[in-house]
Amino acid sequence: MIAPLYVSTRGGAEPVPFHEALLRGLAPDGGLYVPTHVPALPDGWAGAESLEALGAAALGAWLPDADGLEALVADALSFPIPLVGLDGWDGVYVLELVHGPTLSFKDVGARTMARLMARGLGGEPVTILAATSGDTGSAVASGFAGVAGVRVVLLYPKGQVSAVQERQLVVERENVRALAVEGTFDDCQRLVKRAFAEARPGAGRLSSANSINVGRLLPQSVYYLWAALQLRAAGLEAPPTVVVPSGNLGNLTAGTLAMRGGLEVAGFVAAHNANDGFPRFLDGGEPPAGDSVRTLSNAMDVGAPSNLERLRHLFGDDALRALVTGEAVTDAETTASMRRVHEETGYLADPHTAVGLEAARRARGRGLEGPVVVLSTAHPAKFPEAVEAATGVAPEPPERLAALGDAPTRVETIAPTLEALRAHL
Repeated sequence: MIAPLYVSTRGGAEPVPFHEALLRGLAPDGGLYVPTHVPALPDGWAGAESLEALGAAALGAWLPDADGLEALVADALSFPIPLVGLDGWDGVYVLELVHGPTLSFKDVGARTMARLMARGLGGEPVTILAATSGDTGSAVASGFAGVAGVRVVLLYPKGQVSAVQERQLVVERENVRALAVEGTFDDCQRLVKRAFAEARPGAGRLSSANSINVGRLLPQSVYYLWAALQLRAAGLEAPPTVVVPSGNLGNLTAGTLAMRGGLEVAGFVAAHNANDGFPRFLDGGEPPAGDSVRTLSNAMDVGAPSNLERLRHLFGDDALRALVTGEAVTDAETTASMRRVHEETGYLADPHTAVGLEAARRARGRGLEGPVVVLSTAHPAKFPEAVEAATGVAPEPPERLAALGDAPTRVETIAPTLEALRAHL
């Protein structure tokens, strides 16, 4: 099958090949890039015996040039992604996406994207501009660190990420600058979009590493396939329901792309915290457009999720509402979920994963049958205070996290204005 081209959700940009969509981030008309068609999964994908072989096969269908892709994926995804069954919660599994360098699911997309971008630059310098509500920034900083020709500028809301997340963001790296914005994540996201829209001559090429960039989403679709292979290896043939802790909806969009390519799923549950605009939209409300509120699961604190524009373009509202169920979980319910899961199964979950586990519990209570896969999106050691307060257990930090305590840092605070950002671009 011929690899797709990429067009804007807003219809005002010419189709471009993958590497141009990757380097641009946003389309010139301000829309998000979507494929002209979703390629079918290649024959034999279900027989892949390793994550790198699966990733190369799945991503190869999206790209016009798949040479060297297996080695690229092996280098990017050099950490395990196990599927863990919960004792006592029959048929509920956790897909642990938390074993990469920054202990977040975003390592998958950011590391693969960095390597895809490096091979597509052809010597042209580029500045990666990324807004983060917690985990994206550190994954991007780690994934792009040392990549020739790439400079990274990270924006995060000052005082609204965990201490561990902030330490990961501000550790000094050769080609990375961290900016603490005096505002919310939505302010950070607006600044990124305005910088792209401005496109001043001579300012150099800007690109994004948020999930507004299609190059972040395609690698994330791979772990949905990996979960399916692990379920089959365990003798479970029924299509799973996938519970996705959700904020900006990039992770959910990646799963729907895998499904459109041929992965069998029973449906998706978008598990949100108090930033519940998307669940209300799924229940027939208006698209969310409000400001975010702060919660324990801060990486999901998004008031106006960018990828809803993609999902509506790909599916239309009626089909999207038929495919995805929304759940909103309060901070009190998140804490209760961490406690309950640990008491009943022995599993230690971070607040984001706990939101997903609570959504899974509710779905089972309503009679949902078949296997359920909950995506674990962050390591509990990134949120030690919240986890210990809920469970009485202090999560053991992996060595690479503990080592950050002595590392030099670099960060500057800026006002939430385009003028303040320009000084760093």
